[in-house]
Formats: sequence, structure tokens, C-alpha cells
Amino acid sequence: MGEAAGSGAAPTAPPEEETEGFFARWVRRFVDLWRRSLQFRVVASTLMLGLTVVSIISFTLYRSIADGLVEDRIDRSQVEARQLADDVESTLEDSTAEPDALRGTAADVLNRSLGTPQGGDWRYAILARSLNNNHNAANEFPAVATNAETIKEIPGPMRESVMRDPDHQQVTTIDFTRPTEGAGSEAADAGESVPAVLVGSQIDIPRAGKYDLYVIYPMDQEERTLSIISRSLMLGAAFLIVLVSGIAYIVTSTVVTPVRRAASAAERLAAGHLNERMSARGHDDLALLGKSFNDMADNLQTQIRQLEGLSRVQQRFVSDVSHELRTPLTTIRMAADVLHASKDELDPVTRRSAELLHDELDRFEELLADLLEISRYDAGAALLEQGPVDVHSIIDRVVESAQSIADARACDVVVHRDPSLDTEAEIDARRIERILRNLVFNAIEHSEGEPVDILVGADEDAVAVVVEDHGVGLKAGEASLVFNRFWRSDPARTRTTGGSGLGLAIALEDARLHQGWLQAWGQPGEGSRFRLTVPRVAGGTLTSSPLPLAPGEDTSVEQQQ
Repeated sequence: MGEAAGSGAAPTAPPEEETEGFFARWVRRFVDLWRRSLQFRVVASTLMLGLTVVSIISFTLYRSIADGLVEDRIDRSQVEARQLADDVESTLEDSTAEPDALRGTAADVLNRSLGTPQGGDWRYAILARSLNNNHNAANEFPAVATNAETIKEIPGPMRESVMRDPDHQQVTTIDFTRPTEGAGSEAADAGESVPAVLVGSQIDIPRAGKYDLYVIYPMDQEERTLSIISRSLMLGAAFLIVLVSGIAYIVTSTVVTPVRRAASAAERLAAGHLNERMSARGHDDLALLGKSFNDMADNLQTQIRQLEGLSRVQQRFVSDVSHELRTPLTTIRMAADVLHASKDELDPVTRRSAELLHDELDRFEELLADLLEISRYDAGAALLEQGPVDVHSIIDRVVESAQSIADARACDVVVHRDPSLDTEAEIDARRIERILRNLVFNAIEHSEGEPVDILVGADEDAVAVVVEDHGVGLKAGEASLVFNRFWRSDPARTRTTGGSGLGLAIALEDARLHQGWLQAWGQPGEGSRFRLTVPRVAGGTLTSSPLPLAPGEDTSVEQQQ
């Protein structure tokens, strides 16, 4: 019985995981597009570099304009503040009013001098007793402010600077909070904080002592100007970046498109379409590329056709010679058999010659058979006769045929099998037997009297046989050379089991004809292992082998060597 289904809706991924997955997918797409597309790399690089350069230029211009506006505002504020201080000081000096009445006079002068704001250019003034004013009448003349609340708007360090240097104006910038009273501002609501220029100076009022005059100039117009400039810079930067990116796209298209055509033509040429050519119009570099590509394709086509012709001639020559040699070889074989049958009647020297002739004729016939077989592979005429066959039965026949050679070399051939293992596969029994016979005979030849182990393995997709000897082994790099035609690891080594030098090359072709693998491994002094792996079903694809190639190797994921 299966498990009962749980109630409720299926759990969903947290929003953080969904966002992370979405971001990761886009990053992978971007990286993949960056690797594959030259045009994308050029346009993206141009966009990023353009954005960086335009940002630096825009920021530099913005800061330069902003500093210029602030400096201009400070200069104008100093001039206006000096004029206002002179007006207030001269008016209060001429006044004969008592200190308590001077406050109203000062307020009238400040309001009249500041005037009505034009275009939202608001200004605020505060007349307050200096920190070092100890005049007795100062208590009757408290601070005067125009549309401002209290002297708390003025920073303490500013008041101390004015007290220390009363002969010079003190200028600074502050974040000024607009008063809640007074006429409404066209630029901002009451209570809004804006940058402002603060100018402080000291005046001397008769009968009241020293007073500080602070004039606040909010920079509303400058802010509006900077806002317009920043928007213009951003729009101009965006337009410039889009324009540069578009130009980069068009320019790279003129270069990348022919390159892509060349790559496509090269792929079709590599696939065997030797008549593929590029269009080469004009006299520029791209036309030169197309012309050079076409010349290369022409030369390749000529050389390939020459090589194909030579290959056909070679294959036909080998096939014809092999066939033609069979007739005289048959005659020589008959004569050799007669001599070999009557060798006991010959003198020792002649008898030995007859034995050598008989043995060498066997090798000659084997070489001719192998040459005919390899010529069939070269001509693509080799065919399979596949059917369900138990690999164990093939191994038994191979071991039985090799027993006499193994006894002569004092070598034990041991088959490690699991009787319960299903080793049936759709194979060509004759070719598989030829592969295993070559592997076993070679193992006996190089075993140095040590045992030869045959291991059999199978899984759902493949059947594998490993032939292992414990002899001289293979040096580094020789595992890929053993399947070359007529290759020998030690040319000075004497063959004792015969062989034409084509056995492993034919065995590799037989394995490939089955869509299988034939691989070699070896270490000097430790022996060598040859592994044959074939699909269990005809036409199947191999992804791994049931048996390891090297001792202790993991067979979970393997690739054909």
C-alpha cells in the first residue's frame, strides 16, 4: 500500500528562494550570452564604459555648476547683508527713541530693506544682542526677527565667530527650516528644510550696545536651477549612452555578421559539405577574410579528394594483393604440408626447415586474413550479424582454445564469474570471440608466467569483460598506442604466440562496430588490464561500464577513452 496523501495544499518555495532562483537564472543567461556572443560583449562593454564616463563627466559638471551657484549666492549675500547692516546701523544711530522703542524701529528697517521677495527669493533677518554685550539697556531691546521664530536658528559657532571678529562678515551655509509664520513661499511649504547662506556681522547701536545682524538667504532658486540641470544631464547622458550603444551595435554588426557567416560556413565545411563557400565582395578586410576562407576551402577540398583517392587506391591494393596471394599461398601450403607430413624421413636440417616453413605459413595466412579484414573496415564494408548470445559461452571457447599456449607458458587462465549473473547480449559472436581471443593471447604472451584473470560483469545496459595480466605492464602513454596497427611496446621482444600485429587494431574496430568500448590500462611491473564493454541491446548507448578499468576505479560515471 502506498502512503496516504497529506491534506492541504502542497508547500511552496519561500519568496526569498524564488527571487534567488530568478536572479541566478538571469545571471547564468547573462554569463552564457557574454561567453557566446562577441556582439553582446562589445555592446555591453561600450554601454558600461559609456555609463561610467558619462557619469563621471555629469558628476563633475554638476559639482562645478553647484559650486559656482553657491559661490555666486555667497557673494551676492555678502553684498546685500553689508548694505542691510549699514542701513540698520545708520537708522538706529540717527534715532532718538528710547531702547524699548528701538526694537520697533529696527523691525521696520529690516522689513523695509528686505522688501517683497521676487520670484520666491525669500530672505530672513535676525537682530540679536551680541554674546559680549553687557549694556544695561540691552534687556529692554530683545532680539528682532523678520518672519523667523528665535535666535536658535543661528548656530552657536557662528555667534562666537561674529563676537571674536566683529570687523568682518562671517559666512557659512546651513540647513534652514522655514518659519511657520509669514507669507507662504512659492517654492516650498512652511516648515520645509532648505540649504541657505548665513551672513553675520556686528553693529553698534547707541544706548543699547553691540548687536549681531544675521541674514539668511535660502537657496531655493539655486536648488531649482540644479534640479533642472541634473534632469538635463541625466536625459542627455541617457540619450548619449543609447546613441553610443546603438552605434556600437551597428558597427559590430558589420563586423560580427560576416564572422558569423564564416563560422557557419566553417561548421558546414567541417561536416563534410566541401562545396561550401563565403561571399567575398569588395576589397576591405572582410572581403579578404572571405577570399582567404574560400581559398582555404578550395585547397582542403583538393587535398581531401586526393587523400580519398589515395586511400581508395591503397585499400584496393591491399585487398587485391591479399586476394592474389591466396592462390600461390594455397600451392605453397600444399607443398609445405607434404614436407611437414614426411619430416621424419628427412635429415635434421631439412626437417627443421620444413617445421619453420609450416609455422611461418600459418602466420602468413593469419596476416592475410587480418589484412583482408582491416581492408573491409577501411572500406566501410564490415557488417554485424547480431543475435542473443551468452558471453560466458564465448569466454569458455576462448579459454579452451588458449589452453595449449597457456600450458606452454606455465600460465594459469582463471575466469571469475557469477553463475547467477545474466551476461546475454545482442552481439556478433564471431567478432566478440575474436576480440577476447586477441586479449587473452596477448595477456598470456606478456604475463611472464603469472596468472591471467578474466572478470565478467553486467548491468541493465551493458556487459563487460576484463582481461588482466600481472606481467610487464604498460608505460605511461602506451594505453592509447596499443591499438595502433603493428605497434609493439618493446620491438626487441620476441613473439612466442605468433600474431600479425593487427589483432588489437581489428579488435578495436569490432568493438566500435558494436557501439562498444575497448580500453586499456597498465602500470610498469604491475601488469595491464583490457576492458571490453558492449551494450546489452543492439544499437544501445554506453554511459558507464559494469567493471572498473583500473583496479579500485569508480565505474559510476565513465567516458570512453
